[in-house]
Amino acid sequence: MIVRLRSLVTRWTVVVPVIAVVLLAFTWGRDLPGAVVGLVTLVLAGSVLAAVHHAEVVAHRVGEPFGSLVLAVAVTIIEVALIVTLMADGGDKSSTLARDTVFAAVMITCNGIVGVCLLVASLRHGLAVFNAEGTGAALATVATLATLSLVFPTFTTSKPGPEFSGAQLTFAAVASLVLYGLFVATQTVRHRDYFLPITQQGKVIDVDEHADAPSAREAGVSLGLLGLALVGVVGLAKGVSPTIESGVEAAGMPHSVVGVIIALLVLLPETIAALRSARRDRVQTSLNLALGSAMASIGLTIPAVALASIWLSGPLVLGLGPTEMVLLALTVVVSSLTVVPGRATPLQGGVHLVVFAAYLELAINP
Repeated sequence: MIVRLRSLVTRWTVVVPVIAVVLLAFTWGRDLPGAVVGLVTLVLAGSVLAAVHHAEVVAHRVGEPFGSLVLAVAVTIIEVALIVTLMADGGDKSSTLARDTVFAAVMITCNGIVGVCLLVASLRHGLAVFNAEGTGAALATVATLATLSLVFPTFTTSKPGPEFSGAQLTFAAVASLVLYGLFVATQTVRHRDYFLPITQQGKVIDVDEHADAPSAREAGVSLGLLGLALVGVVGLAKGVSPTIESGVEAAGMPHSVVGVIIALLVLLPETIAALRSARRDRVQTSLNLALGSAMASIGLTIPAVALASIWLSGPLVLGLGPTEMVLLALTVVVSSLTVVPGRATPLQGGVHLVVFAAYLELAINP
C-alpha cells in the first residue's frame, strides 16, 4: 500500500489535474475564504506545470508544428469559455473584458514570451535562429487579426463608441475564422517545413534527436490529462478572479488590469513550454507557441464573443484606446524587424521585453 502511495505521489503530473478538477467541482460558484484561495492558487500552479508536461508529451508524439498547435488551441478554447463566463456574470463592468484579455494576450505573447525566449536562446547558444518565412507569415496574420478586431472598432461610425455594428462584428468574426483556418492549413499541410525548428547552420530539424517518441497510448493519456489540467487552470482562475478584482480595486488600478492578470495566468503553460524549447535551441517552436497563441486568442475569441453577444445584455467594446494602438503598432514594427533576418541577438530580446514592460506600466498607470 505504501509503495502504491509513493508511486502515486511521484506521478504528480497525473494526480494534480485530477485534484484540480475535483477542487473546481467543490468551489465553482462559491465565495472562497482566504485559506481556500491559497489552496486553489497552489493547485492552480501545479496544474500549469502539469499542463506543460503533458503538452510536451503530446508534442513529442505528433511532432512539430502540430504539438505547438495542440497547446495553443486547447488553452485558447478554454480561455474563450472563461471570458464568456465572466462577461455573462459581470454585466456592463465586463463590457471591455474580451478586448482587455485579447490585447493582453497579444502583448504577452508577441513581446513577453518572444522577448524572453530570444534572450535566453541567444545568451545560451550565441544566436537565436528561426525560420523567417514561417514566423513572418504568423506575424502578418496576428497583425491583420489584431487590426481588424481591435483597431477598426475605434474608427467605425455605424455605432457610437468603440463598438462594431452587428454586420461589422459578423464580418470580423468570419474574417478571423477564415484567416486562422488558412494559417493552420499552411502551418500543418502545405508549408509545414516553414514552421519546423532549425539548427544554427539552417538545417531543418524534423525529428527529436534526444529521446524516443512516446507511444500512442501514452500520448492519448497525456492529451486527456492536458485537457483536465487546462480546465483546472482556467476554472480555478475564475474561482480566484473575485479576489483578483477586489485586489485590483483596492490598489486603485484600472479594471483592465483584471484582463491582464487573467491572460498571464492562462498563458503560463505556453510561456513555460516556450522557454524550455528556447533553452534547447528550438527557437522556432517557441515562436510557434507565442505567435500561434496570439493568433488563436484573437481568431477564436472574437467569433465566440460575437456569438455570445446575441444573448449577453451588456455592450461589447472591442476598440483600443490611443495608448494601446501605439503599443500595438510598435509591437508590429519591432516584431517585423526581428523576424526579417531569421536570427536574433540578446538586443532583440531585450527590445521586446522593454516594450512588454512599457505595456505593463501603462496598464497599471494609464
